[in-house]
Amino acid sequence: MLRQILIRGALAAIPFVIWFLWTAWARRTGRPMGSTPWPWLVAVAAALLGLSLMASVVFHSDNRGERYVPGEARPDGRVTEGHFER
Repeated sequence: MLRQILIRGALAAIPFVIWFLWTAWARRTGRPMGSTPWPWLVAVAAALLGLSLMASVVFHSDNRGERYVPGEARPDGRVTEGHFER
């Protein structure tokens, strides 16, 4: 779960990182820069997040037809993980 949150956070950050790198490069080379296009950056970040959610639905394995076996607490104190069986 944490990995998915970090990946989606990185995807949301990509437009901002690209914009600020471009701005730094443009200022260093002497080009005049306008104001930061916040609505466009937020829209592109939202589009990337939406695409990542759609991709996870398309490429995630399907577990229909499988039986879920819940995790159990064993007498020795260990807990087994829940899993799907065919």
